[in-house]
Amino acid sequence: MTVSVIQFGGSNCDRDAVAALTHLGVDAERVWHEDGLPADTDGVVIPGGFSYGDYLRAGAMAARTPIVAEVREAAEAGTPVLGVCNGAQIGCESGLTEGAFTTNRSARFQCEHVHLRVERADTPWTAAYDEGAVIEVPIAHGEGRFEIRADRLETLEAENRVLFRYCDADGNVTDAANPNGSTANVAGVLGARDSVAVMMPHPERATLPDVGGTDGQGVLRAFAE
Repeated sequence: MTVSVIQFGGSNCDRDAVAALTHLGVDAERVWHEDGLPADTDGVVIPGGFSYGDYLRAGAMAARTPIVAEVREAAEAGTPVLGVCNGAQIGCESGLTEGAFTTNRSARFQCEHVHLRVERADTPWTAAYDEGAVIEVPIAHGEGRFEIRADRLETLEAENRVLFRYCDADGNVTDAANPNGSTANVAGVLGARDSVAVMMPHPERATLPDVGGTDGQGVLRAFAE
């Protein structure tokens, strides 16, 4: 499998994503957005960073680039797509998934480790975990608060498309465990297909044993499996 890690001006987690995937035995390469999606792409990662300097809204400009239109087409054809942090913002802005990510409740950039509860274990992204398992991964964002209309949240819940929620170390989903004020503590969601997911925390930063732990490995193993 060849995973294309999309690089925009302002991306800063593309090398991290390639290193993490390579560590897991997945062939990954950075792809400059102007070059388009390679024909041999079997999977896509839209990494974190500050594409286009987060002008207008985080992810808004990148979401309207030709390569993201190609990613949408690939996703509709079943290609696995994972958006992380800025990639999650791009994913929502481009319609790959529901909702939006906006300014943190604290109105500050937050960089810390958080706990996530796995809401589903029957998706490619969570098959390595048990449902209800708690994993620890880092966040690093200023606009990570997940927002969605109440009626759309009901639909998201009814269709079982919430992938991760912020929780405490014991798996309790509480306001105190919500680092950015996300609606219903949502940290990651699925698109119309289970093969498409976005999440605000960084699994690629919790993949190498000597750097940040290994709890995020399961998410990226989806590409290997």
